[in-house]
Amino acid sequence: MTQRKSLEPVIGILGVGNILLSDEGFGVHFVNLLQQQYQFPDNVLLHDGGTAGIMLSSFVEQCDILLVVDVIDCDDAPGTIHHHNKEDLQAGVIQTRMSPHQIGLLEIIDIGGLSGRTPEFIELLSVTPESLETGLELTPTLSARMTDMLELLKTRLNHYQINMIPISTSQSVPLTSPLGSI
Repeated sequence: MTQRKSLEPVIGILGVGNILLSDEGFGVHFVNLLQQQYQFPDNVLLHDGGTAGIMLSSFVEQCDILLVVDVIDCDDAPGTIHHHNKEDLQAGVIQTRMSPHQIGLLEIIDIGGLSGRTPEFIELLSVTPESLETGLELTPTLSARMTDMLELLKTRLNHYQINMIPISTSQSVPLTSPLGSI
């Protein structure tokens, strides 16, 4: 393992999900929004993880702190926002896979453990989906929760003494995903 030049922790913001299944793509749409509308310090890495599964392990391994944005299909009302930590994930408090064939976040963390490199802190910022049907756009319910998820992310980053800096309106890009508006 190579040593970093900076003593600042590397903070990864990982958006995961399948943008072809409407609300399942929330994490990806969220990271795209961050990339378009905010600037971050050099030690903050944004990553559109999509459905990359095991391929995310190299990103996860370089992070000291990992914030994952995803949907969690549970019994709560659609649009309910959740915040879980590494201990919640490891205790099995929540399901970290949407389907049986998908590699879960815990498995990716375990793979990193084999090389001796896992984030010290892991947080899952999630929202309950309304629809997992085929569709390129989020439902209105989850689109409306983007602002609340931004506030939660700002709070969590402030905890780590990181500020999100809005890109000036003269440089701002419209709020769209690669496949259309959200």
